[in-house]
Amino acid sequence: MSPYARRGVHGQTVETLARRVLSGEFPEGATLDLVALQSELDVSLTALRESLKVLAAKGMVDARQKRGTFVRARSDWNLLDADVLRWQFAESTVSEPNGPLLHNLDEVRGIVEPAAARLAAERRTEEDLTALDEALAAMGEEEGTAHHAVESDLAFHRALLAATHNELLERMEMVIESGLAHRDRLVHSTGRADDPVPSHRAVLEAVRAGDPPGAEHAMRALLAQALRDVDRVRDVVDTPDGERPAGEEK
Repeated sequence: MSPYARRGVHGQTVETLARRVLSGEFPEGATLDLVALQSELDVSLTALRESLKVLAAKGMVDARQKRGTFVRARSDWNLLDADVLRWQFAESTVSEPNGPLLHNLDEVRGIVEPAAARLAAERRTEEDLTALDEALAAMGEEEGTAHHAVESDLAFHRALLAATHNELLERMEMVIESGLAHRDRLVHSTGRADDPVPSHRAVLEAVRAGDPPGAEHAMRALLAQALRDVDRVRDVVDTPDGERPAGEEK
């Protein structure tokens, strides 16, 4: 399912309702008071119901006669939906980097991306290599913004999945990108990430050389670096103002 467009009053209402469900403000099993919500959000009842239909399609709410609209159990939610992932990551902050969710993402990436790199080394075309080259070049540009760093990183991983020429693996882009974008924003906003270009270049060169084991190994090294970067963010968060982790120069 494609990401939900966040435009207009309808889009804002969907976002507000989703985040209240995800934060636990509307807990599992809770019945929603639509009249009260309509008044609070200053929207028509029709608009509110249309917004709830979006969440229903993602398994987050349901409606039954005599019970009304209620929040479904988390086990019923479509957790792989791009919007549900994005909303979950939006609930985290730099002071609380949403460890369990990032940990789950790290495990998924550790399973999917090394295998994807291996397949890409076997199946890549010249067009795939061009896309990877362009993403790597953008990654090395001195744009000086976290947004640029995030976008170029996403472009590289998107191109790598596309180079597998496996439609199901390509769809994993929706899962990986939501979490990867959040992870990148956390890391690059602190300015404490290692230079990402060498690790990504190692993956690209193994893919270009048609070296599946080398590509898999390089991707595992890249993911290990990503874990170290997140650990540095946690060190910054846990360190009192004005101090640096032991052994690190100012």
